[in-house]
Amino acid sequence: EPPNIDITAVEPSGTMRSQRSSGLKPAIDAVAEDLPFADNTFDASMSIFSIHQWKDLRKGLAQMRRVTQGKVILMSCLPSKVCEYWLYDYAPQILEIEAKPFPSKEKIEDGLNQKVNSIQVPIPLNCSDGFNEAYYGRPERLLNKEARQSCSSWSFVDSRLADEYVSNLKNDIDSGEWDLRYGNLRQDDFYLGSLYLFVTI
Repeated sequence: EPPNIDITAVEPSGTMRSQRSSGLKPAIDAVAEDLPFADNTFDASMSIFSIHQWKDLRKGLAQMRRVTQGKVILMSCLPSKVCEYWLYDYAPQILEIEAKPFPSKEKIEDGLNQKVNSIQVPIPLNCSDGFNEAYYGRPERLLNKEARQSCSSWSFVDSRLADEYVSNLKNDIDSGEWDLRYGNLRQDDFYLGSLYLFVTI
């Protein structure tokens, strides 16, 4: 959070609120669907990778629009792009599960009652966050159980099926088949995948 901007953070998780840096203002205990602020309180508002977890997307988006004078900005995944990633060749059910909760651009516009621009977010090769596309040029990372556990979609399939997916990927990495098909990604500084910013027009 930029120190030169007056920011109000909202976080419904007590655990996450307690982990905020001591140099930041405490986060407000609230949910997107019921924001405790007057109309047009903020110059802009942003949600970072959370809209797929809301209980009521339409209500949450309407609340963001209500309390915001200017732009509403949402970082999320475009579900139609999730299964275009190379991992789909090895773990199709994982990516189908991953894609399901993310709302389409049309649903976002419907909830905001406003058109949005969709802007792809470049994912860096050495991305430190743990999600499937973060390893686009480092497939070996997905052989690591801890790396997979940071992607919740892996926990929703039978463990034997997950093991089969990992085994198939390992075999192709060891044989060089993965590099024959996708090795160019190891040199790409950024990857344009399913991660997007949706910005009101």
